[in-house]
Amino acid sequence: MTQTDQELDRIERSIDIDATAEKVWSLIERPGWWINEGEIESDREVRREGEADVVVHPKYGEFRLLTLASEPPRHLAVTWLDGDADAGTRVEFTVADRAEGGVTLTVVESGFADLGKPRSDVIKHVEENTSGWEAELDLARRHVTGANA
Repeated sequence: MTQTDQELDRIERSIDIDATAEKVWSLIERPGWWINEGEIESDREVRREGEADVVVHPKYGEFRLLTLASEPPRHLAVTWLDGDADAGTRVEFTVADRAEGGVTLTVVESGFADLGKPRSDVIKHVEENTSGWEAELDLARRHVTGANA
């Protein structure tokens, strides 16, 4: 199956969470909460360098994040800088109320085509991040609600 350039430039995933927008926001406002090994760390090292938050992961190293927009408790957009480059992907979180109660948390990551990587590397990056976001959204749901599964 051949992916179009548009498919290679955008990931969108959502999950329903039985919690308030404010409770979900208390997680997504943490810089780089999604950079983990299957458990959200409450005592993660984060430092400020200029305009960027630098998230330090003991195994994976440092990740630079620039906040583009923050509209508590509904919307957060950051640029997830790629290594030492000034280019990166845009990650947006949106929290929307559900009619039946709770919220839907949506993540959209885009801008892979602008990273200047070969197409094969972009395909791999998108595939890895797609499965990663599915796992991270489930982890967010479990973290916020206190559910184990």
